[in-house]
Amino acid sequence: MKREEFMVEVCANGVESCIAAQAGGADRVELCAGIPEGGTTPSYGEIKVARRVLTTTRLHVIIRPRGGDFLYSDLEVERMADDIAVCRELGVDGVVFGCLNADGTFDIEKNRYLMECARGMSVTCHRAFDRAINPEQALEDVIGLGFDRILTSGQQPKAIQGAELLARLNQLAAGRIILMAGSGVTEQNIRQLQEATGLNEFHFSGRESQESKMRYVNPNLYMGRPGANEAALDYTTARRVTRTIAQLLD
Repeated sequence: MKREEFMVEVCANGVESCIAAQAGGADRVELCAGIPEGGTTPSYGEIKVARRVLTTTRLHVIIRPRGGDFLYSDLEVERMADDIAVCRELGVDGVVFGCLNADGTFDIEKNRYLMECARGMSVTCHRAFDRAINPEQALEDVIGLGFDRILTSGQQPKAIQGAELLARLNQLAAGRIILMAGSGVTEQNIRQLQEATGLNEFHFSGRESQESKMRYVNPNLYMGRPGANEAALDYTTARRVTRTIAQLLD
């Protein structure tokens, strides 16, 4: 493939990862906090500084008030709408969200409201799609709502495992919406995934573990989940982004 024939989006867990994604040649980043929860809305400061440092790479921001399911209350949707307004104020290029009903169908009313809030911005439906009860119907609902793309693993833990469904959805979409493969996409499998699905947009993190510079750590205390390695930080690296992109080039 030629470079202009595909797009890569890096899941960036902070400004440092945004900078590395841009240096590695990413077309776009999805800025997220709360990666262990599957991604939550980052802070105002994180978004503001990311917008400043990203000069050639587009900035999308996840709009997800918490981890867990995608069944949102009216109060949660109110906060999501305000977060979209903040993103607009800060010059963000796009936002990423998705709302489901309790039965696993797409919540047309709440998604439509948030789409109106995001009017004029690029909008991606995130992996709420992978929790939908009927992916074919979900595809039609998301298209009808006017989303620009769907981030999906083909309803499997890893996109390579969902390749068959991704290929089928891509055929059903017939150019009406972009499907972007994400979850477990690496330099080892991105070429295989493209060949198996026909997709041309890919989402990955390209992160590597870096040791904390702390010289003292209290061994009896965890700030988060007990047993987690809190003496290391995970950031996207430019070399992994570059290496992953290279696998798609002829």
